[in-house]
Amino acid sequence: MRTLSFTLLLLAATLQLHAQTFTLKSSDLGGQATMQQVFNGFGCSGSNLSPQLSWSNAPAGTKSFAITIYDEDAPTGSGWWHWVVFNLPSTTSALPSGAGNPASNLLPKGAVQSMTDFGAPGYGGPCPPPGTGIHRYVVTIYALNTDNLGIDATANPAMAGFMIGQHVIQKASLVFYYQQ
Repeated sequence: MRTLSFTLLLLAATLQLHAQTFTLKSSDLGGQATMQQVFNGFGCSGSNLSPQLSWSNAPAGTKSFAITIYDEDAPTGSGWWHWVVFNLPSTTSALPSGAGNPASNLLPKGAVQSMTDFGAPGYGGPCPPPGTGIHRYVVTIYALNTDNLGIDATANPAMAGFMIGQHVIQKASLVFYYQQ
């Protein structure tokens, strides 16, 4: 009986720890990008809509969030940044599809979308060069210990990544794939 009680206690503790994991989800993304997310330009003809994202169980001390989408398989030697958004208030737990369009006004007040490798702020969807195989797109949410990174929409992805890295408490990611 004592062993069963201990086992049940251990199981309950494990389930509670698992339930508290900082988690990123998307109702728009499965394993593959759809034409909704694909870029419209550079030879691609998608809708260029940023995916719906939601997250839960942010760690204690979170003052804001940042989100990035990065293609580590881009044939550039340094990958390709598709979306960089930061200063999302700590009260935010989701973004609707299309929030990455700067003209949509779907981001919370104070949030900033900075430059991507497309040369403009806002979301730029997958559009790998033909013949380069399947690309991995890593969507990451960062829980940050500051409410403002102190940079603006002109910040390049490397600077935004540096500033995010200086303030990250915890992060969660999901991956989707696309090829032309």
